[in-house]
Amino acid sequence: MFPRLFSVGDVFTLHTYGLMVALGLLIGIYTAGRFAPRIGVEPETVWNLGIYMALAGLVGAKLALVFSEWGYYSSNPREIFSAATLHAGGVWHGGLLLAIATGAWYTWRHQLAFAALGDVYAPGIALGHALGRLGCFSAGCCWGKPTDVPWAVTFTNPYSAQLVGVPLGIALHPTQLYEAAAEAVIFALLVLLWRRRSFSGQIFASYLMLYAVARFLIEFFRGDPRGGTFFDGALSLPQVASVALLVVAGLFWLYQRHRAAPADAD
Repeated sequence: MFPRLFSVGDVFTLHTYGLMVALGLLIGIYTAGRFAPRIGVEPETVWNLGIYMALAGLVGAKLALVFSEWGYYSSNPREIFSAATLHAGGVWHGGLLLAIATGAWYTWRHQLAFAALGDVYAPGIALGHALGRLGCFSAGCCWGKPTDVPWAVTFTNPYSAQLVGVPLGIALHPTQLYEAAAEAVIFALLVLLWRRRSFSGQIFASYLMLYAVARFLIEFFRGDPRGGTFFDGALSLPQVASVALLVVAGLFWLYQRHRAAPADAD
C-alpha cells in the first residue's frame, strides 16, 4: 500500500506506520483525558501516566516479539536491534501486559484507583489501536491468509516486502482492517457502556474481554508468522494468549463487581 509517506535521500524516511501509531497514542491519551473528570482525576494525571504506559507498551511489544520468535533471534542476535525489528509492530499482547503492569505500579505509587483509571483509558486504547492497525495495513504487516473473497487485498510494493516480509501479488484477507473495524466497534460499545457504568473496572474489563474475543476470531484469518502453535496447530500463540486474557479479565470483572456490591447495599 503506502509504507512510506516520503524520504529525504538516505537520511530520513517518514513511515506511514510510525505516523499512525504516534497519532493513535496521542488520540488515545487525549480520549482518556476527556473521561478523566468522570472519576475526579485531573487530565494532566492521565496524560502523564498515558505517556509512561505508551512507552512501556512499545517496549513490551518488542520484547514479546523477540520471545515469540526466539528460535530466529537466538540464532541471529544482531537482528534484535535491526531496522526490521525496530520497524515491526511487535506483539500487542506483550505491549498490553507491560502497559498494564506500568499502570498498576504507577497507581500504587501515587495512591490512585487502578480500576477506575482503567475505565478511563479503555476507550482510548481501543480507538488508538484502531488507528495503529490502519498503520499496519499501510505497511503490509500482520497480513492475512490467501483468499478469493471480493474484499481481498493484494500488496505490490517491494518496499513493504523488504520491510515486513508481506507476500506480493497474492490476494489476502485484510486482517489489519478486520481488527481496525473490531476496535472501532469496541470503542463505540465502551462509550455507550460508560452511561451505565455501575462499578469501577467494568469498562476496563469489558474492553479486555471484547478484544480477546475479537483477536481470537481474527487469528483464524492471519497468515503472517506469529510464534508457535498449540494443540497440533489448531491454535496460534496469540489465540492462547487471548483465551488467558479473557479468563483473567472475566475474573477481574467478577471481583470488582463483588467489591462494589456491599457498597451498593449500604
